[in-house]
This record gives sequence, structure tokens and C-alpha cells, in this order.
Amino acid sequence: MNISFHTLGCKLNFAETSAIANRFRAAGHTISERHAGADVLVINTCAVTDIAEKKCRSAIRQARRNNPDAIIVAAGCFSQISPEVLASMEEVDIVVGNEHKYQLVEIIEQYHKSDKAWIDHTNILKTRVFTPGFSLIDRTRTFLKIQDGCNYGCTYCTIPKARGRSRSGKVSEIVQLVKDLETKGVQEIVLTGVNVGDFGRPHGENLTSLLQEIVSIKPWLRIRLGSVEPELLSDEIIRLVADSPCLMPHFHLPLQSGDDEVLRAMKRKYTTHLFGDRVEKIRELLPDAFIAVDVIAGFPGESETMFENSLRFIEGLPLSWLHVFTYSERKNTQAITITPKVPPAEIKQRGKMLQKMADQKKIAFNQSFIGSTRPVLFESDRHEGMIQGFTDNYIRVLHPYDADLVNQIKQVRLLEIHPGGVLGILEPEFSHRKT
Repeated sequence: MNISFHTLGCKLNFAETSAIANRFRAAGHTISERHAGADVLVINTCAVTDIAEKKCRSAIRQARRNNPDAIIVAAGCFSQISPEVLASMEEVDIVVGNEHKYQLVEIIEQYHKSDKAWIDHTNILKTRVFTPGFSLIDRTRTFLKIQDGCNYGCTYCTIPKARGRSRSGKVSEIVQLVKDLETKGVQEIVLTGVNVGDFGRPHGENLTSLLQEIVSIKPWLRIRLGSVEPELLSDEIIRLVADSPCLMPHFHLPLQSGDDEVLRAMKRKYTTHLFGDRVEKIRELLPDAFIAVDVIAGFPGESETMFENSLRFIEGLPLSWLHVFTYSERKNTQAITITPKVPPAEIKQRGKMLQKMADQKKIAFNQSFIGSTRPVLFESDRHEGMIQGFTDNYIRVLHPYDADLVNQIKQVRLLEIHPGGVLGILEPEFSHRKT
């Protein structure tokens, strides 16, 4: 059969889609990037927000319009949280939750079309099985899944209900995958998961021991950390990044709010003092590091004073970027009962204010490196005659398109700010292994 995939949501979803696709290949099926003409089209869904769910439903409808005779499968987080909603869509043939999505080959091979959608759904909170995976669309960058699930109970979040309790691979297993990816010519690996900082707990290991083992094999490729909870980002991890050439100076920390009262209402496990200390430690040891944070605008009970506290706190931090979310209510979360609610217009306005600050911080960060030279990994995408790549500290760099630069790491001098990033010019001398 000809199998096609459409993935929505986080980088973890993309890693899992690739793992599922590999299982179809191993079973003798063909994987196609083109949806038209596919026998089976798998939609790997997202449920992090209402907007994400709407995008999933839209993708499913479009899949049926373009593939009237195909078997349409809805899998992943939306399928786990609301299987009956997806099963009620006339376009959907099969709904598979997160536990059994890796068994899609067997499910598809046994499937017989009927008037009602076939639902495969289990209680994900009971599973303790971890299945690693990685996205490998090209050799430039891959997202390696090292952890899944979350034991936290943040009041706004549905992810534990979608992905279950925290579980992960063993250090030895992940290190072997890093070695395997290196032999495939991959230039950069992003270690990803739901709660990456919780890696290894079921096996008496931790993220520090994993990074130490990766560093010990002296890989020539680049390793980036995915999002790590601030209370789990230890001084030891920050020092490892500072001392290890293969670990990129790039951190993503979920802040969510810069007001302690809001953080308590969210049931976050840190204070603004702890968060500020983590940022300060990163800047002390890695002054050039890219530091991105997640922040939510308009959480229930967030007064104007609390929001202003948050703005002042964030403004005072030496950050590189803010990933801004505007709060939207999610069924089956504790936050839905918290009052008073912030009016939608005010939520939107607060989101705009945070986004303005995000843009200002990114411009200031990029501007601070104009005139410097950084190693840039160029990607295959071509846009308006330019090729793009990222520095070690995650500055997007643009250069006139040159096919010979694809999947190469070059020393680039940063020249000037551009709407899409920073314009750069190759330095005449560079030295890096070519794949």
C-alpha cells in the first residue's frame, strides 16, 4: 500500500511520525510525501489548544477531499483525548490513540471499511512503554525523542491526559541512536520530549548522565536540548553545555508567567526567583547563548497588576525570544474553574504586548552579534533566492542561494539585520567535516 502522513503540532509528533513510517517501510509498504493517490493517509493530530484541534479537523476534511477513496486515519493526541469527536467525522475511518499508534501497520492490514469509524483507544495513564523515534526528512537536522509523558499537573494543560505518565529510554539506548544518526550524515540532533528534564527517572538515570555519555563519544555533529523545565535545569547541565563543543548554546525554558501568584495558580513548580537564577547562570557561563521562553497571556485570575508584574519581570531578563500563547480554555483542565476570567479582548491585547516584547528582544539579540563570525548549518529550503541556516546559538542566517551549502556547516560573518533573520557572508577560511 501507498501510505502518506500529515503531521500537526510539536516536534515530538514529527519524530513519532517518522518512527511509524519506518514500521510501514519495514512491512513492505511505500511511503509517499504526496497525499494525492495515497491508499492510506495518516493524520498525526495535536490537541494542545482549541485552535490546534480545529487545524486537525480541517486537515482531515482536506485529506478526504483530495483522497476520496483512501483510508483516513486520525492518530495521536486529539485522538487520545477526544476519540468520539473524531469518530463522528464522516471523513474518518480509523481513530487510534497514543498507545497503539505504533501498531498502525497491523491495524491497517486488518481493517475492513465500514459505516462507522474504527476506534482503538486505551487508558494512556496506565502505559509505561516508551518507544523512541526520530524525524529524518533530510540529513540536516533530526528531532530525537528521548522522553514521553508528564507527571506534572499544571492546571491549564491537557498533555498528561494525551500522553500519559513520564517515561523515557535508557541512556545506552539513546546514545546508540545518536551514533546511528551520526553514521547517516545527520548534522544536528534536537533532543525532544514532553518533559525532557525528567529523562531517565524510571531507570535511575537522568538528563545529566545522558548528556555526559553523549559528550564522551565526542560526536562531530551538533546536539541541541529541547524545552527543559527551569527547576530541572541544573548548574551541572549548564556547565556541560558551556564546556562541550557538541552541545549548542541554546536553551528553551517554559516560564508561562512572570508573576508568582499566577505561577501558583498554574501549579508550576518554580518561582520567578528560581527562574531568574537559571537565566542568570546561563548568561554567566554562556554569554552568547540563545534563551527562549514560553509565556501565556490572560490566564484566569491574571489581574492587570499581575500582568504588569509579568511584563516587568520578562523585560528585565536577558532573553533572546518569547514564544507567546494566548490562553484558551480547555475541557478537563482545572483552570476552567478558576475565576475571574480575563475578557477575550484583553487576552488578545496582552498577547500583542508580549509579542512586541518578543520581537524587540530577538532584534536586540541578533543585533548584538552583527560583525561577529559564527558557525552556520545551512538547510535545504530556498526562499526568494536565499538559503537559510542557523548559527550554533540559533540565529537565523540568510545567504544567496548556493546548492553546495546545503547540509554544510560554514563559518559566516553576520552583516546586517534582515526581515527574515540576519544576512551573512562566508568567511574565506573554514574547517569542518563534509558529509
